[in-house]
Amino acid sequence: MLDERDRMAVCAMLTADPVASCMVASRVETLGMDPWRLGGELWGCEPRGFRGGRLDSLCFAGSNLIPLQGSRPALRAFADRALRRRRMCSSVVGPAEQVLGLWEELELDWGPAREVREDQPLMSMSTPPLVTPDPLVRPVRPDELDRYLPAAVAMFIEEVGVDPRSGDGGASYRARVAELIAAGRAFARFEGGDVVFKAEIGALSEAVGQIQGVWVHPDRRGHGFGSTGTAAVVDRLVRGLGRTASLYVNGYNVVAQAAYKRVGFTRVGQYATVLF
Repeated sequence: MLDERDRMAVCAMLTADPVASCMVASRVETLGMDPWRLGGELWGCEPRGFRGGRLDSLCFAGSNLIPLQGSRPALRAFADRALRRRRMCSSVVGPAEQVLGLWEELELDWGPAREVREDQPLMSMSTPPLVTPDPLVRPVRPDELDRYLPAAVAMFIEEVGVDPRSGDGGASYRARVAELIAAGRAFARFEGGDVVFKAEIGALSEAVGQIQGVWVHPDRRGHGFGSTGTAAVVDRLVRGLGRTASLYVNGYNVVAQAAYKRVGFTRVGQYATVLF
């Protein structure tokens, strides 16, 4: 397990591919490397003597298992460590080569997965959007949580395939959404009492903001709200916060990919996700 003594090596790896590493970098930059504060552990697998030098493998183990880099022997070592304890993560997600390689090592013990999404284009852009941002998309206010939450739940069920309210009645999911709203990272277009468009900046590092949870009300799909709404969030990231905007999308969702390309996103890599 890596610790504060390895921070320079970890940060060097994270900055080498800031788009692919955004989910982990955002946590390390904000919370440091103490597992209790980080909400998980950082693993590296290198010969003795690397400490303070170059790091060639990295995996975050928390509510999600995120292998960012690693050779086959490193992925095997990560799997061995993960298998020493009860599975705590809800998914394995990250660069496709690492995720699928790690899953090969884990599947016999952790499988079958509920779903394996092998092709999720990773897209990014660092320029203002090519389409006009929807001027009615704005940050959600804390007092609008109860209006926003049903759309967030609907998006989650549609995208992930499970109800986030199961288990604890939705308390943890509500708290997570409230946290994003309080941080100014949840965006929506409201019409009357309904959310027409929603999206969030799920992870925000010093260089990149990763957009998640893009959703358009079923009755309003096909009218361009996805493109113009996403453009509003991109504009906030690129011009407002000076970050690169990124997201990943299921390979089979050609409609969403076309919408993101209209906004100005280009493919820069491939993610994969194993869902439990």
